[in-house]
Amino acid sequence: MLYREEEREMNPLCADQGVGLIPWSPLARGLLARAGSEESTTRAGSDPRIDALYTEADNDRQILDRVAQVAGEREVPPAQVALSWLLHQPGLSAPIVGATKDKHVDDAIAAVDLALTEKELAFLAEPYRPRTVKQ
Repeated sequence: MLYREEEREMNPLCADQGVGLIPWSPLARGLLARAGSEESTTRAGSDPRIDALYTEADNDRQILDRVAQVAGEREVPPAQVALSWLLHQPGLSAPIVGATKDKHVDDAIAAVDLALTEKELAFLAEPYRPRTVKQ
């Protein structure tokens, strides 16, 4: 949800060629899982790629706020909302979920059954703006 640049060219090409998608870092290195929380993780403080990938704070903050809002309304963790949004995207085979705790696996499994409405999907997607492709 925070870095969707593949949607411009790669996703349409894969759809055209019948190739499934397996997105990496579906929770943006934990940022989406902590949406609405000031809680940080060890990785957030030690991973230099977080700042390199997610530096457009105005857009990112809006997206994180919306994930937290929908999670609050649904009374589910933000990770479930973010993963459910991803599972609603066309062409997706499966996300790569890096689980280090049982709760991470539980959230990933629960996201499969969390049916977001079209209104919620649009609300979550709307603030995204194209950004510079990061290497």
